[in-house]
Amino acid sequence: MTTNSQLPTCSILLLAGGRGQRMGGRDKGLLEWRGEPLIAHLHRKTRPLTDDLIISCNRNLEKYEPYADQLVHDDEGDFPGPLAGIRAGLKAAHHSHLLVMPCDVPGIDAVLIGNMREAANLHPDKPLMVRHDNHWEPLLCVIPVLHRAAFEDAWNEGERSPGRLMRKLGATALQCPDNDPRLANLNTPELLSGHDSVSD
Repeated sequence: MTTNSQLPTCSILLLAGGRGQRMGGRDKGLLEWRGEPLIAHLHRKTRPLTDDLIISCNRNLEKYEPYADQLVHDDEGDFPGPLAGIRAGLKAAHHSHLLVMPCDVPGIDAVLIGNMREAANLHPDKPLMVRHDNHWEPLLCVIPVLHRAAFEDAWNEGERSPGRLMRKLGATALQCPDNDPRLANLNTPELLSGHDSVSD
């Protein structure tokens, strides 16, 4: 495997543009966990890795701005889903690859992020998705920006599933252990309050 210092620079996209339905409509990225907004935890873990940190958000732009080099938003209203945020990130990315993470996985660590980048570098023309418990995690992925047009075409044809689209593009998998605590989605109030022990 390539050492992290030898990996090509990638753009990083943090997804914070959702409706927050499971959070009662609140802006999930700004909800506090261990005394800080969720977006602050992801920012701290990704800031040293790129000069092109992008946040996809559809409200509270002034609160997200300090955490990003660029803000992007969906080009359609009414929260059309994560594929819209990924499309916006691909259009804005300055580097050849876009590493994508949702804002509600504060347990992710530098080792996993590094493993994602290393695995993606082995097949630089294919998307990479994290996989665990026999499930793909399409919002934890690395996408070659050369697929930007394919994402646009798929969107225009009605595709809304990032995972299905990336599998059609020959996605490779980074296999993680079953029940990997680093992948815990804190996407409900109960999960947010019950995971204070997740390492940061």
